[in-house]
Amino acid sequence: MTDAAANATRRIELNLRKPWFALHWGVKPTLVIGGRGQPVQWGRGTWQVPADESVAVGVFLFNRMWRYGRAEFALEPGHPPALEYRAPALPFGPGRIRTVDGGR
Repeated sequence: MTDAAANATRRIELNLRKPWFALHWGVKPTLVIGGRGQPVQWGRGTWQVPADESVAVGVFLFNRMWRYGRAEFALEPGHPPALEYRAPALPFGPGRIRTVDGGR
């Protein structure tokens, strides 16, 4: 196996959405890809993941007191490259991640 094949990656698109009537303000999501967390902004973004292996994609919200809105998705190489996260309307409970066919 060559170095190029071992390091093959692909781009995924993740749309982070919050409800317009959400009862939590100033909360930003944290994205976790393959066990590494990073703060992100609401909206659409792209990230690089391995092309030939599954990777765990997770999102959670943190309001300085507790974590909530957690959702995880095991992204396989055959899945579409577009995901959507929807945050809960209340500052507790789970969020949802789903694939979006065709991307945008």
